[in-house]
Amino acid sequence: MTNSVPMTIEGAEALRIELQELKQVKRPAVITAIAEARAHGDLKENAEYHAAKEQQGFIEGRIKEIEAKLAVSQIIDVQKLPQEGRVVFGVTVVLFNESTEEEVCYKIVGEDESDLKENKISITSPIARALIGKEEGDVATVDAPGGMVDYEIVEVRYI
Repeated sequence: MTNSVPMTIEGAEALRIELQELKQVKRPAVITAIAEARAHGDLKENAEYHAAKEQQGFIEGRIKEIEAKLAVSQIIDVQKLPQEGRVVFGVTVVLFNESTEEEVCYKIVGEDESDLKENKISITSPIARALIGKEEGDVATVDAPGGMVDYEIVEVRYI
């Protein structure tokens, strides 16, 4: 049996939207493209046919991947968790970098949801692993590529 994988409500919804798009829009479009390419005759030298078949393989693979992820996901609604100021999966945490004296804000999400441009970090990242279980006011030491970095936990938001 596979262990469940934590995922935020937003992350699960994004996967469901992508799955719907693949099944209802992209899959029918590629089937049409294959039929049109097939109508052009000899398939051995038909680049359009081979490109469409390759695209179909990608779409079907992605559909299976998303369905598998959703099947093993444990969707966590952070707003329903006890709001005790403790860093747990799904929270948004405001940190003070004691070296640079700058504040940063991260949301701790599942691996598939992480996006540094949106300040979403994976639960498996060094920063998130150092923060989990700590509380507002605690200092977490992170083993970063540039050396050890101390972050004070300024605020934990359950949003």
